[in-house]
Amino acid sequence: MATSRSILEAITRNRVYRSIVRRGLADTNRNRSLAIFGNFFLHIHPVKVNLRAIAFTRTFYLGGLSAAAFFILVVTGIFLMFYYHPSVPRAFEDMKDLEFVVYMGLFLRNLHRWAAHAMVALVLLHMVRVFFAGAYRPPREFNWVIGVVLLLVTILLSYTGYLLPWDQLAYWGVTVGTNMADAVPFVGEQIKFLLLGGNSVNENALLRFYVLHCVVLPALLVLLASVHIWRVRKDGGIYLGSPGGEEKTSGSKEDDISTESKAAD
Repeated sequence: MATSRSILEAITRNRVYRSIVRRGLADTNRNRSLAIFGNFFLHIHPVKVNLRAIAFTRTFYLGGLSAAAFFILVVTGIFLMFYYHPSVPRAFEDMKDLEFVVYMGLFLRNLHRWAAHAMVALVLLHMVRVFFAGAYRPPREFNWVIGVVLLLVTILLSYTGYLLPWDQLAYWGVTVGTNMADAVPFVGEQIKFLLLGGNSVNENALLRFYVLHCVVLPALLVLLASVHIWRVRKDGGIYLGSPGGEEKTSGSKEDDISTESKAAD
């Protein structure tokens, strides 16, 4: 025990560590709060969390699971990009190489595909849970709209990845989808032309879907998800309804400090 304590002190009590982490390890509510305020990755989290808000049956962790699925998609997508060329007919040949030549290539591709399916389902279930919980009511209506846009972006991410294998399923799936977009009144023809880069599914469409799938839509999703999480914090945390009685928090009343007062300091 003493040895592990001395090792921990050796790691944390040096100039390099103190240049990165500005707060010490004192186990107090104040110090934990200041550590959250001063950390780039943790500052979006509240200092105090209601115990009912972190119960599994409250959210089923659907938002966090959606973020985890997106993280898997980003990691597997980066690896897949090493073996993929968005060109005709090279794209289909790369898919065959991933399946039969690249070590664990089939596993990598299937992990990416099933994570995409899981993310669509998780985001949809997250929206359903929020709706039935009534968390779309004021003052959270703006965040509800952001959530709806995030669902649409998630579906578009799944759809734009449909064309990339450049097989018959992808070709006809994109053909049907863009023809549906063509049926939109007034602007349908322009939407179809914008998606395909022409009037037919060809190499221009493949390149556009690739850029949308790998750059534009992921960047948009990260931006909207960041605003979404920030608004959850600003709107008072996870919606708990109006239960009777005093709400119990994870810290003692004497030591707890509010975000507003410490942010002012």
